Amino acid sequence: MTIKAFNKLSKASKAKQLMSCCGSSTWVNLLMKQSAYKDEQQLVEEAVNAWYNQCSSADWLEAFMHHPRIGDVKSLAKKFAGKEQASVAAASAKTIKALANANKDYELKNGFIFIVCATGKSATEMLSLLEDRLVNTIGEELHIAMGEQMKISILRLQKLISGGIWSALKPSQLTTHVLDTSIGKPGKGISIRLQMPVNGNWQTIAQGITNTDGRIGDLLPSQKNIIPGNYKLIFDTDGYFAAQKTKGFYPEVEIQFTITDDAHYHVPLLINPYGYSTYRGS
Repeated sequence: MTIKAFNKLSKASKAKQLMSCCGSSTWVNLLMKQSAYKDEQQLVEEAVNAWYNQCSSADWLEAFMHHPRIGDVKSLAKKFAGKEQASVAAASAKTIKALANANKDYELKNGFIFIVCATGKSATEMLSLLEDRLVNTIGEELHIAMGEQMKISILRLQKLISGGIWSALKPSQLTTHVLDTSIGKPGKGISIRLQMPVNGNWQTIAQGITNTDGRIGDLLPSQKNIIPGNYKLIFDTDGYFAAQKTKGFYPEVEIQFTITDDAHYHVPLLINPYGYSTYRGS
């Protein structure tokens, strides 16, 4: 389908297609107000604006409820030990069981299921991220989950408008890359939190785990710009060095920086067991 074909759909068909991308009736109704979209970028811009600026926590929770529960061992085994995730390593039975248990613990604590944009993530990475997010407050998790929901919704819009030109979409405004200079290799599997000050306290608003290249390229959804101000990235270097069977001096690295505009910000970290450095990258 092209964007022109999408614009020509009946109201009922268009609403059904949008609901399949995000299960919030408010979000769908807001996007339905625009009778026609000039291109894919405008559609995503409106989707992001409606989700972040016009929808409420009740709308976010409604969308979460439209996700199937994948927390049981059987469904997780099908997803991670079978062919569905052929691009990543198959998961062990132990990892799948731990992931199922962590999913149950998450829902019991927060009152909604674990929401994450899982594309390209292995079961081991999912488990590590889930366990790290279990320590967050319910308020933090609500905001992290709504950001993950928007990433998922954008991917679904791209599948829906499969004949679209998506190259014009802006990538995540904030990206990071970790390099372990002691071994000259990427710092993979590092949990990273993005925080901002809220009422005098630092609150986690996004969270991810570095891939095999040591990168997180999607801390924020495409087209989403965060407001100017001070932010910080917190890198779990203790967990990373422990996994490498290396004793590190810094249990975590905290990098504070200032967002001043809508430009792209790349904040890399060069780390070794006894030192680290950072700079604004490109």
